[in-house]
Amino acid sequence: MAAPNNSEQAIAECISDDALIHLKSYQYSAVDKSPISHYILRPYWNAVVELLPLWLAPNMVTLLGFFCILANVGLLVIFMPDMVGPGSPWLYYSFAFGLFMYQTMDNIDGKQARRTGTSSGLGELFDHGIDSLNCTLASLLETAAMGLGTSKSGVFTALCPCLPMFFSTWETYHTHTLYLGVINGPTEGILIACAIMVTSGYFGPGIWTERLVDLVGERVFIFSKLGLSAELLGDLTFRDIWITMIVSSLLLTHIPFCIYNVVKARRSRGQAVAPVFLEWTPMIVYSASIAAWLYSPYTTLREENHLVLFCIIMSFVFGRMTTKMILAHLTRQPFPYWTVMLWPLVGGAVLANLPRLGFAAVTAEVEHAYLWAYLAFASIAYFRWAYLVTNSICNFLGINCLTIPAEKLAANKKAALTAANGTSNGRKSQ
Repeated sequence: MAAPNNSEQAIAECISDDALIHLKSYQYSAVDKSPISHYILRPYWNAVVELLPLWLAPNMVTLLGFFCILANVGLLVIFMPDMVGPGSPWLYYSFAFGLFMYQTMDNIDGKQARRTGTSSGLGELFDHGIDSLNCTLASLLETAAMGLGTSKSGVFTALCPCLPMFFSTWETYHTHTLYLGVINGPTEGILIACAIMVTSGYFGPGIWTERLVDLVGERVFIFSKLGLSAELLGDLTFRDIWITMIVSSLLLTHIPFCIYNVVKARRSRGQAVAPVFLEWTPMIVYSASIAAWLYSPYTTLREENHLVLFCIIMSFVFGRMTTKMILAHLTRQPFPYWTVMLWPLVGGAVLANLPRLGFAAVTAEVEHAYLWAYLAFASIAYFRWAYLVTNSICNFLGINCLTIPAEKLAANKKAALTAANGTSNGRKSQ
């Protein structure tokens, strides 16, 4: 038997043949309880997917949606690099349009897969992998739309969405079903973000940090009816309400329901529950390191306006972390507790807190250089891993990632012609 070459060894490091075999029995499972999704958006998505050509691969549909976000990040860097603004109204409207198109493409890629007969486990991996990359990037646009800049609330708004994404992926790993509640991030969350961006385009981003008392006047109607003073609002702003809503929904609804579903699934299979909480380790390290780095009094990243660069790096790190979970779910492999891409994040947290350890603080130039080195490492590590995994799945299943095979195209074209002829003959017979 010939010894495996370097390429085969690299692929084996990412995913083995024994793991790939589970993709043959893959079946996508999801529950979406959102009324908005069911009654409003779904008819829209069904209509839009019919406009797509049958030669367009589902994963390319996903990618086109992601390109809308990337284009907007580019516009942000060019026209509003401080993420405070105010920018031109068209910029905020473009943020809203790009995010809405991302949501549209994210929901019709599966429909396109069924139309073209190209559904596979790779589609779920690609779809949710792009969602993971998008977590920090789309939230970065929302941070800019609210004019939060690199403030502490801006950092929170940009990076907090990684938490619900992690717990939903963790839940899917154990239950093998994606649960979307009556109010969920991919539907209502994105629509709210779009509404925020449109509002910023019309009124300006300052509306989110202005005191509510100043916005509505010295007295609020409901307060005056109750005989209460509007002073009860104090210095409360929409930003404060927004952050309170995010924290409350995360701690009171999203995470508890994820835990409930995981515990229920484990118990139904007679499996122990306690060990699954150790699987939170990578997310705890990820979140704690970010907080320790960006909220450190010695860091210069926020002061020097490097949040965009930081979030791009985190998109790779978080993308790798969650996509490994998705891959483990699809191939029924042990939970992936760690990724090498977390080590530089821990290192950055230590670097930003050296004075606490008795060492001199690093200069802004050194910290900035470390950030660029981290970007180089994260992007190379991510794309190498993604390329190897995608290639191995495509080779095993005999499919393409971003194109539809010629024989499948011919079959789709024949089916479309048959359907068209059947409709035509039906009309004639009438």
